[in-house]
Amino acid sequence: MRTTEVLADLARRPLDAAEALRPKLVPELLNAHAHHDNSIAWLLWHAAREIDAQIADLSGDEPIWTAQGFDQKFDLDLPASRIGYGDSSEDARRLVCVDADLLLEHLRAAVEAHVAYLSGLDDAALDEVIDAGWDPPVTRASRLISVAADALEHVGQAAYVTGMGVDAFE
Repeated sequence: MRTTEVLADLARRPLDAAEALRPKLVPELLNAHAHHDNSIAWLLWHAAREIDAQIADLSGDEPIWTAQGFDQKFDLDLPASRIGYGDSSEDARRLVCVDADLLLEHLRAAVEAHVAYLSGLDDAALDEVIDAGWDPPVTRASRLISVAADALEHVGQAAYVTGMGVDAFE
């Protein structure tokens, strides 16, 4: 198996995990806030946005958020550059989305862009240092692993909150 095939498998896992949650993603649960400030809606939105922003940065392509009109579909009254990093509790609570299918569509598009980007890379490109400001310097491969790992963590948090069920918030 090629390195990019392994990375593509990793890139698909956040979507697979999020899609498994779909039957339980009712509007009341999507926007509930457990013992932290991030709702399921915010977690899934942020997972997709961070994949999108970082892959767009690496590829030089326009983020799918604007290229595919997700900024309009979500109608969140947020700057197009907003991806959730550094959001305050109030910021996270302002993000409301009752459409689980839209959240998954957005995540699917981000993952598809990630996998498409990987298909054009070889081992030399993966070894390239893309950020020498860190010790050790960040390679393209390590950034791609980080993108998928971060998304998996957020989807895992969404799975935990989903497992609590609506009754936990009443």
